[in-house]
Amino acid sequence: MASFGERLRFLFRGGEEVKAAPPVIQYHGVGSEVSYKTGYADLANEGYKKNAIVYRCVNEIANGVAQTPLVVYSDDQRLDGHPLSALLRSPAPTVGYSEFFQSLVSQLLLSGNAFVVRSGPEMGEPQELYLLRPDRMRIKPGKYLPMSYEYVLNGRVVESYAVDPDTGYSEVKHIKLWNPLDDYMGCSPLLAAAVDVDQHNLSAKHNVNLLNNGARPSGAVIFKPQDDGGMSVTLTESQRQQLLSDLKNRFSGTENTGRPLLLEGDFDWKEMGLSPRDMDFLQMKNMAARDIALCFGVPGQLVGVPDSQTYSNMQEARLALYEETIIPMLRHIETDMNEWLSPQFGESIRVAYDIDEIPAMAERRRLIYENVISAVREGIITRNEARGRLGMEEMEGADDIFIPANLFPLGASVPEPSDDETRGEDSPAAEIYSIQSGYRLSENEAGMEELVETSKLIKSVKETEDSIIVEFKKEGEVTSDDENSDVID
Repeated sequence: MASFGERLRFLFRGGEEVKAAPPVIQYHGVGSEVSYKTGYADLANEGYKKNAIVYRCVNEIANGVAQTPLVVYSDDQRLDGHPLSALLRSPAPTVGYSEFFQSLVSQLLLSGNAFVVRSGPEMGEPQELYLLRPDRMRIKPGKYLPMSYEYVLNGRVVESYAVDPDTGYSEVKHIKLWNPLDDYMGCSPLLAAAVDVDQHNLSAKHNVNLLNNGARPSGAVIFKPQDDGGMSVTLTESQRQQLLSDLKNRFSGTENTGRPLLLEGDFDWKEMGLSPRDMDFLQMKNMAARDIALCFGVPGQLVGVPDSQTYSNMQEARLALYEETIIPMLRHIETDMNEWLSPQFGESIRVAYDIDEIPAMAERRRLIYENVISAVREGIITRNEARGRLGMEEMEGADDIFIPANLFPLGASVPEPSDDETRGEDSPAAEIYSIQSGYRLSENEAGMEELVETSKLIKSVKETEDSIIVEFKKEGEVTSDDENSDVID
């Protein structure tokens, strides 16, 4: 029966009937938006320190960069004893080349930013290089360029590095990855894989908690007691605590795995969670691992992801890692160093990574060498062109194209001598034919002009022999084939 207030609302609404909303089952935490932490400390902690896939991907790329030597050049001349070479070998008193660039690339991958600060005379060459943590750096924006870089520690600006408004030069070099939504700070690959990292971590935590719970999902103990009159009876607080304590001590933990649960009276057990088979945590975890490796540009088989054999072997997978990820990262760092560090040692000074020193590129160099040698043998390029492609200096007399001796120009015809003309072993025709046959089967290389001249010589000799035979026949001195052979001799 409607109350007095509901009848009044019914009258004022013009007779519109008001119906109560049907009961709705509400699920806690289903379909709600989840916020992700995107700070450097959160990404480094949840990603690098607590996720094996992120840890391995970052180290694969960072170690690959750190093992590639950065060489100093003056124009095209290599300078091994230059002060810049010494600075790169030991950027700081306690930091070496590998440690410095491994840390630089790791910060770049985890935060999308890396900050390098120089130390030394203000107008002179830098004496030391240091890395500043990206989460402690704050950029003060300007009209076109940053006004300054501020190093903040515990909420206080410890050091400020000004930026020249005309040249953009500063004692701090900011190396960053492209960010579509920020003009100054870079974007980390870990941000694109944040959901997959959380999914991978939560899958691992679920399995650990499941093992701690005896490999059994959580459930509920249902108590349905009734008194003598058929009325429901509830447990007291002390009885409830005693029941929970007994379940925890006797049936929880890995040491109690498989122990049967004995319930008496009106107690019943109802499983509350889905089984691992239903949720397929293993497959979900592997998919998350593949997505994480994909964001970092690392082949899944290099980081131990099951069922991700994209390449036929590990050598091809590592070659793909260098060509698609590490070498572009090397070029990125190289251009930034040539824009900021190299000009401080002179206008002609530059640095470049020695890609040929990478062990994984040995197979690619072998294939290039074989292709170049084949092109020279087939008469496609000259030897000097081949030496240039292999990074070697040109040599004198190597600008001609050579072809195999058994090849003839298109359209050129070399007549074959008849049996009569080659019957005599000492005849000029037989001699020329033997030269021609040996020339065809020779494995040595010769020029096109020499081949054409030899063909003309053979044709001329044949025409001369024919004219001599015709003259002798006119005079009646040649009557048989044997006599022909004598005359030719």
